Amino acid sequence: MTPISPERLVGLLAGRIHGLAHDERRLRVAVDGADATRPGELADALVEPLRLLGRPVQRVSADDFLRPASVRFEYGKQDPDALHDLWLDQGALLREVLDPLEPDGDGRVLPTYWDRESDRATRARYVELPPRGVLLLDGPFLLGRWLPFELTVHLTQSAAALARRTPAAEHWTLPAHERYRTETDPGALADLTVRVEDPRHPALVERD
Repeated sequence: MTPISPERLVGLLAGRIHGLAHDERRLRVAVDGADATRPGELADALVEPLRLLGRPVQRVSADDFLRPASVRFEYGKQDPDALHDLWLDQGALLREVLDPLEPDGDGRVLPTYWDRESDRATRARYVELPPRGVLLLDGPFLLGRWLPFELTVHLTQSAAALARRTPAAEHWTLPAHERYRTETDPGALADLTVRVEDPRHPALVERD
């Protein structure tokens, strides 16, 4: 592992994303990680550097693409297997966000889909991501689902750090993350893996 400052990490990722394509293609980037690894904060931090590189950016969170409560809580409100398997509305994410950014897509993206608090559709308006634009999607359990991305970043923590940084009321989620680690092995699937035992002191995980 190679320690890197948060600022240098953001600069490295922005440069790597920008270097993926210099034509009119739109790019889909996933920042994958448990809430304790703060994937949303990293995705947010990439917005301005990418715009300075001339890349329009659209932020989307997987937390806004959940299935209705009747599906999520079919086996109870704290079932880790349901969290892993059922919570994310993968079909809606594909249909409303990822597929429209294919080379032959129209670029019209739905930024939010489902409000978990009201358990209703958000009724958000579609927005168009211009050519050369970048979609930044954050959330857990994004890899191993055959979702189409041009770049994937996985934020990882040891089991001890994850337990320490996860609020006690959310400890029921820990088996889902352990299952994700062992069954999916997101660190092997991701284009770039970052260790964040302390999000203030990330480290790049280098592969042999």
